[in-house]
Amino acid sequence: MDHCSLNCVNYSQAVCHKFKRFQLAQATEMMFDRLNYMKTACIERFATWFAYHLSNFQFKWSWEDWSECIHQDAELPKAKFCKETFQKCLRLSYHQRILDNVPETFQPLLPFRPAPHYKYEKEGAGSLPGTMAAHQLIASIKAKCTPEEAIQCLRELKNPLMDEDDEPSYNPLKIDVFVSTLLNLGHKSFSHSFAAMAKFHYVFRSLAEHEDAQICILNTMYEVWSTNQQRMVVLIDKMLKTQIVEPSAVANWIFSEKMSQDLNSFYVWEILHSTIKKMNKHVNKLQTEFEEAQDKLDAAERKAREMDEEDYDRDPEAPTEERVERMEETLEAAQGQQKNLFLIIFQRFIIILTNHLAHCESESIDHNTAWYKWIIERLQQVFLMVTSVVFITAVTVKYEDNI
Repeated sequence: MDHCSLNCVNYSQAVCHKFKRFQLAQATEMMFDRLNYMKTACIERFATWFAYHLSNFQFKWSWEDWSECIHQDAELPKAKFCKETFQKCLRLSYHQRILDNVPETFQPLLPFRPAPHYKYEKEGAGSLPGTMAAHQLIASIKAKCTPEEAIQCLRELKNPLMDEDDEPSYNPLKIDVFVSTLLNLGHKSFSHSFAAMAKFHYVFRSLAEHEDAQICILNTMYEVWSTNQQRMVVLIDKMLKTQIVEPSAVANWIFSEKMSQDLNSFYVWEILHSTIKKMNKHVNKLQTEFEEAQDKLDAAERKAREMDEEDYDRDPEAPTEERVERMEETLEAAQGQQKNLFLIIFQRFIIILTNHLAHCESESIDHNTAWYKWIIERLQQVFLMVTSVVFITAVTVKYEDNI
């Protein structure tokens, strides 16, 4: 895996220098044969390395030797490995090149062409309730409208939730029209997407103040980019950084019914792991800043007590007590978000696993399926990621309860 940090030329030279080609091929074949006994994390790393390896050798491989996986259940390790490897290859090349170098017999495992799906320009779009507003929004954005003018394009869209709730907290039709239109217009590159999101950040925040609305944004993004996993990973990362969506919304979206068919896809767990890491990093940063500010304040107060009031010259860099209190409040709020994120994740794991066990029991079938293996090992993987934070949180909660 260390070779993955090298460029293409250096990687090829390093492989040729350290191994004979047949030795590396033989080792890869042995690992492929043992996929049924590998942990999920190992399979994921193997797929990541193998895709990188293929990209350095023109995607050439003796694919026919692995043809057994074509007819297997897509959830079984060998079929899943090949499918996920092709998805990783797509990030390192382009779709047609993958098709040209992989036998047609592997078609069921190959990724779809990564293109946006914009329903408001498809055949039959005239019958959709948001089509006219979508076309008006396209024209306005191309004419370099302001965020406020973009909101005006959506003002006539009726809220489909009005029949269910007297005062709905968000309008899913407005979100669908705005997000799908903006992502489609910015489909040419990541830079185009980021620029569009930055310019209309105010609109995102206006439409999605609550978690349900943020999940609606993620659902719309999925509809537009369901054939491009890398695009979804990058867009969600950007949405988290710019606070368009909260970590808890991402977690709830991942475990939602809409994402159930993709739950075992590697990119979904890439998104969840990235979300957890971002939340932990944010809390650690606030914790460090608060502790440093508290130390400076304590030092300033000690110095003030040791010196006469007339001789004391306060350090201008020392924070005030009010500032430290605000920093503590911000830290506590972030820790609350972190705790809520972990609670959501583990609750959703419990729910889906309980439902699976109940279904298997009612149907009198073995619960130890390929799906169950993936999910239970993902639970172990997530728990290992956050075990230290969860332990500290549990101790804190127990301490507070005793008080």
